[in-house]
Amino acid sequence: MQSAAKKALVAKLCLGQKPAETASALVVAVTDLGSLSATSQGQLEWMRKNNFSEEKIHAYERRAKVGRILFMPGPFGVFAAIKRAFFRLLNLRMVIGMPPLSRQDLFKWATKSTSLACQNLMIAAEALGMNTCPMEGFDTRRLSQYLSLSGRHHEIVMVIAIGKKSLAHNEPPQWRRPLDATVSVL
Repeated sequence: MQSAAKKALVAKLCLGQKPAETASALVVAVTDLGSLSATSQGQLEWMRKNNFSEEKIHAYERRAKVGRILFMPGPFGVFAAIKRAFFRLLNLRMVIGMPPLSRQDLFKWATKSTSLACQNLMIAAEALGMNTCPMEGFDTRRLSQYLSLSGRHHEIVMVIAIGKKSLAHNEPPQWRRPLDATVSVL
């Protein structure tokens, strides 16, 4: 959001947080489960344009097909129950990760991926001399409506304020949990 009117409305929907009100731009990061198929098609087109071997393209198509099956929760979560039983049995014999089983698991997986993209965006902005502030506090329902998002496919992960910090800004000290209370070194 860069237009003043849109930014003001989104800032209001971000519960009037100061970073949202004073930022040069606001980025709304959205998880889109409906884009899974389009993303794999885009990847295939890119591979073809960049002259990947037919073998690599075929291998990606196979992985994408398996991925679509693994990520499909099915009606009333039926596939999720079958996948849960199958992967638990498989896990008895080998080390294996559990794929997303339910719609909630899919959103959780997609939210993690979106958060990593947000982290990269914020690091890039800082490298360009801009400041960022990720915000989780916002009116999800109204912001989703304003952006015409689908409740079925979309979830807002965060809103990121981007701009230059005022020279007059005096950031108060913040308490942080001790590193050893947060990180375990093995």
